[in-house]
Amino acid sequence: MPLPNVRNRFRCPVSILLILLASAAVVCPARAQILGLGAKPAAPVVIPTLQPPVPGYVFPERETLTFTVDWRVFTGGTAVFHLEQQGDLLRVSATADTAGAVNMLFPVVDRFQSSLDTKTGCSEGFSKQIQEGRRKISSDLTFDYHAGKQTEVEKNLVKGTQKTQTSNVPACVTDSLSGIFYVASQPLVVGRDVGLPLADALRTVTVTMKVEAHEEVKTPAGTFQTIRVQPTAEEGVVKNRGAIWIWYTDDARHMPVQIRARLFWGTITFHLQSVETK
Repeated sequence: MPLPNVRNRFRCPVSILLILLASAAVVCPARAQILGLGAKPAAPVVIPTLQPPVPGYVFPERETLTFTVDWRVFTGGTAVFHLEQQGDLLRVSATADTAGAVNMLFPVVDRFQSSLDTKTGCSEGFSKQIQEGRRKISSDLTFDYHAGKQTEVEKNLVKGTQKTQTSNVPACVTDSLSGIFYVASQPLVVGRDVGLPLADALRTVTVTMKVEAHEEVKTPAGTFQTIRVQPTAEEGVVKNRGAIWIWYTDDARHMPVQIRARLFWGTITFHLQSVETK
């Protein structure tokens, strides 16, 4: 089967399909206009307060979730999430790598790290290292809640340049990586939405997690009873990306076992391949 425009199309999806990880710095420049990133910002909305994890919820002490990434009829890559508790912090890292024909045409090796306070849910920071073809970017976003400021330091590793930007931040936010696992700490009841403030490219936007339905999901790691959740937003990383869903196990863990993005050029799905706890 021919793979038309694989080089252009897969440059972003590996990161986009890490759902909320696809911040403005990762979006394909050639597709920015199509995705509406140059459009006039929407009217300001009320930012919700991040709720702490529900009493009794237990984050994994140590866990590695490996997903295969399917695009059309072939496996286009892998994604790995690693969680590890260090005191009151949950350290979360994620990797996205192309595979097979896609890797030969346009290799992608992306790395993301973040951490959240297991008592409050507040993010402690978010960093990423992007290597897509010849493009190499690293950035670190930190939060100073006492001062009400967030600071991002971005480095272009090819050009050897660096820029630092600062903006305001509420008293507690989640980020686009740890937010996936923060949501697992909330009550997921069909028909009841979960709103959260998300730090996004030096802004704070409201993401609404719509808890839609109970579904059985089959993955290489097994068959799971799940709760399907759809993140939506009026602005920021989720808006204009098409439709995105996350399937969490319908139990006390709320482990993500499947992720899907239905974009304007096709659908990409993460299927849980394996779970390790050591």
